[in-house]
Amino acid sequence: MFATKRKLIVAGLLAIAASLAAQPVFAHGLGDRYDLPIPLTYFVVGAVASVALSFVVVGLFVQGESASYSYPRYNLLQQRWFSWTLGGPWFIALIRAFSVVLLLLVVATAFGGTNRPLENFSPTFVLILWWVGFGYISAVFGNVWMFVNPWKITYEWIEGLVSRGRRRPYLYRYPKKWGVWPAVILFLLFAWMENVYSGISEPAKLGTLVILYSFITWLGMFIYGKHVWLKNGEAFSVLFGIFSRFSPTEVRVIDAAKTCRKCQEECEPVDGTCVDCYACFERAESENREFNVRPYALGLARPEKISNSMLVFVVLMLATVSFDGLGETSAWNSVIRFFQDNVSVGITDTVNTFGLLLAPVAFLIVYAGFSWLMRAVSGVPDSTWRLARLFVFSLVPIALAYHISHYLSFLTGSGQLIIPLISDPFGFGWDLFGTADYRFNPFIINAKFVWFTSIVAIVLGHIIAVYLAHLVSLREIKNHSQALRSQYPMLALMVVYTATSLWIIAQPLVGIGS
Repeated sequence: MFATKRKLIVAGLLAIAASLAAQPVFAHGLGDRYDLPIPLTYFVVGAVASVALSFVVVGLFVQGESASYSYPRYNLLQQRWFSWTLGGPWFIALIRAFSVVLLLLVVATAFGGTNRPLENFSPTFVLILWWVGFGYISAVFGNVWMFVNPWKITYEWIEGLVSRGRRRPYLYRYPKKWGVWPAVILFLLFAWMENVYSGISEPAKLGTLVILYSFITWLGMFIYGKHVWLKNGEAFSVLFGIFSRFSPTEVRVIDAAKTCRKCQEECEPVDGTCVDCYACFERAESENREFNVRPYALGLARPEKISNSMLVFVVLMLATVSFDGLGETSAWNSVIRFFQDNVSVGITDTVNTFGLLLAPVAFLIVYAGFSWLMRAVSGVPDSTWRLARLFVFSLVPIALAYHISHYLSFLTGSGQLIIPLISDPFGFGWDLFGTADYRFNPFIINAKFVWFTSIVAIVLGHIIAVYLAHLVSLREIKNHSQALRSQYPMLALMVVYTATSLWIIAQPLVGIGS
């Protein structure tokens, strides 16, 4: 069990503001459990059968001509109502200012407010609303983070004042071989602090980490250029950018031949247009910009070169949230107790650290193994790692599904803590907006709702992953029968992970039938 979320959720669910010394329970559990009407095995078999059936349907109806990377899209910038509201400069300026105010409030409350985490705005906002909630926002609406990132906004403000509107050249060219490795390292550090390091829930320590990350981000943008660092080094821009590929919105530049020649990011236009490259979108003339609505998930099938570092980042996303869920199972608690009994009572954090580090390694080995099977079964001349890179974004719907399943009760439960904190962010006894007396409702959703929502999310996530992988295989492997054979190992991987995901989700949530 991970200390940070455990402390927040226990105290939240019991509505005891100063109970951080309470005994541990499951981090994302609800106040009740749900007794399954049928054995868990039946749910797992049904989910696996649904994923397998989707493979048959996709194989029958998605043929070569359906695999081209074209899809219907609608440019919202052509609509006057959009330009006057959500796309209007006044609205964007207001949202950007509000984002910076929130960052300042996080820092101010971390250092100037009470040291009791549940009575301080910063831990609740950062660890619950922002970290958990923004993943949902990115997947459902789009890459909102690129427009509200407070580090990007403050950097642009300072740069505008210093350079007086002139574009400032970067100091050093970003080494291409680095890829997104800086983001991988920073995200892994965040995952460790969020899951293992108990001190992150202490306001002052959290504030120190926020300031440190702020300086790293500003320094990276100053040295290598704003968009280059955000694309490669800023962990949350990379993370939310990947999630937003699932979303129904995109930015597009239609004069790519002209604009992309000057792009420091070395973007790769497709069909004469440049998609989701914010450096080009910022530079392009207004008549060449599009803000499009598109079908969900197709942004994950975009033809592009994927680096080994991006492959590792996507696997790390999936592995860390899965390990977080594994930490709530009795199986992992048995591992912890074994080391406590045989090595040392205080070894819990060490075991969790090793588990967190081993999880992405194990996921990568398994994924590479199935990629090798794809190569062997299909007979294509591509290397194992090239196939692994080609199909890695098809795993993102699975990561999103597990994100929903794992964090839903946490967000709706502990997320309520923000309501009284809106009126009293420092914990000084204020009631600025009349919400300070809000009474916590631990049963706003019940375990039954979470369980069935989790089933639907996990099955749909794997079905979408099967569809995306099939699209990629048809695009990259021209022979239809070879493309279809290449997906047999991918289907097996989806089936295995579907069953594993449901088992992990079920452990702290439901009464397991026999």
